[in-house]
Amino acid sequence: MATLRLGDIAPDFTQESSQGPIRFHEWAGDSWVILFSHPADFTPVCTTELGRTAALGGEFARRGVKPIAISVDPVDKHQQWIADINETQNTTVNFPILADADRKVSELYDLIHPNASATATVRSVFFIDPKKTVRATLTYPASTGRNFDELLRVVDSLQLTDSHKVATPADWKDGDDVVIVPSLQDPAELKERFPKGWNAVRPYLRVTPQPNK
Repeated sequence: MATLRLGDIAPDFTQESSQGPIRFHEWAGDSWVILFSHPADFTPVCTTELGRTAALGGEFARRGVKPIAISVDPVDKHQQWIADINETQNTTVNFPILADADRKVSELYDLIHPNASATATVRSVFFIDPKKTVRATLTYPASTGRNFDELLRVVDSLQLTDSHKVATPADWKDGDDVVIVPSLQDPAELKERFPKGWNAVRPYLRVTPQPNK
C-alpha cells in the first residue's frame, strides 16, 4: 500500500494483541488514537517508550486519547516483555500491543522500510481523530526514542484547531499564545470566539491568548 497521507482514513483491521483480538475502528470508538510502532520486543529504546506511554496514561485519558502499540512479534513474546517493562520501568502497561506477526497491519500502515530494516518496523506514530482520519504522522529510526511530551503537544495542538480555529506557532506549549487561522475572517465570529482580543502583527498574523485557558 502507498504511504498514508494526512487526511486519509486510517485503515481498519482485525489483529491479535496483548489484550485479545482488536477490531481497530470498533476499538477506537469515538476517541482519538495514537498508534505507534516499535522495532522489536526486548529492545532497550522500545522498553523505555512503552514504559513512558504507561506512565502517561492519565495524560492520554484526559485528552480522550487511546494509545496502541505494534510490532511484528507474537502475542506470547509481548506478554513476557510486558512483565519486563513493568519491572524495569516501574509502571503497569495497560494498553494493547498489536502482535503483527503476519505483517498485515505493518503493510497497511507502511511500517516496514526495507532500506532501514527488512524485518523490523520503524518508529512511526499516527495521530488519528475520532472520525478515523490521519491528522499527523512522525517517523524515527530505530535508534532514536520518541519525545512523548511532543506527542501530547501535537494532540493538544490538533484539538485546539478543531475546537477553537487557532493554530499553534513555533515552540508553542500549552498555555502559550496562539494564532487565529487565516480562513477565519468574519468579524462577528472573531469577536465571539476571541473576546480577549488579538494583536494583528500583520493581517495574516493575529496573535491571541489560548482560548481555553
